[in-house]
Amino acid sequence: MRVVIAEDNVLLASGLELLLGSQGFEVAAIAEDAPGFLAAVEAHRPDVTIVDVRLPPAFRDEGIHAALRARRDHPGLPVLVLSQYVEQEYAGRLLSDPRGGIGYLLKDRVSRIAEFTDALRRVAAGGTAMDPEVIAQLLAVRGDPVDALTPREREVLALMAEGHDNAGIAQRLFVTDNAVHKHIGSVFLKLGLSTGDSGHRRVRAVLAWLRRHGGPEPG
Repeated sequence: MRVVIAEDNVLLASGLELLLGSQGFEVAAIAEDAPGFLAAVEAHRPDVTIVDVRLPPAFRDEGIHAALRARRDHPGLPVLVLSQYVEQEYAGRLLSDPRGGIGYLLKDRVSRIAEFTDALRRVAAGGTAMDPEVIAQLLAVRGDPVDALTPREREVLALMAEGHDNAGIAQRLFVTDNAVHKHIGSVFLKLGLSTGDSGHRRVRAVLAWLRRHGGPEPG
C-alpha cells in the first residue's frame, strides 16, 4: 500500500516512514509543503495520504486546503489528517465530504502504532477514522438532539463516528453485540437516521448528521 506524506517536521516524517515501512506500507514520497504534496500525489497516485494540518510557509491551514484540493483533483483520494490539537473547523471541513476515505487524528495517536496503522488502513479502504478527542469535542457543541441521547448512546455514537463496527463497539464497552444493536437502533431513531445503513455507510450517515448541525462547508 503506497503512502504519500505531507509533513515538514523532519523527525516526525522520518519516524512515520520507518514506522509505516515496518508495518507493510510503502512510503512513495514525503513532501514538506502543499505544492510538493500535490505534485507527489499526481506523480505517485498513492493508495492513501497522510497530511499535517499546518505546513509552510504560514503554518496555518495549508495542509487541510491541500488535502481538500487533492480530493477534488482525485475524487475519493484517502486522506488521513494529523493535527497537534483538536481544531474543530478543520475537522468539520473533512466531515462535510460524504464520500469516505477520511481520517483526522491527533499526532499523539501516532505513538499507538496498532491504533494508528489500523486507522490508516480503514481510511485507505474508504472508511472513516476520527480521533476520540475530536469526536468528543464535536459532540459537546452540537446540542439537541444529541442531548436526547443517554450517556451510553453518546458513547456508542462516538465509537460509530470513529469507524468501529458493532463487534468493535461491544468489545470496547464490554457489552454484548445485541446490546450494541439496540443502542444503535435507539441512536438512529433519536437522530432521525435510517437504521438500514451499516458499515461505512452508517458512519457517513452519522458524519453527515454532524455536518448538518454546524460543520462548515469545504473551501
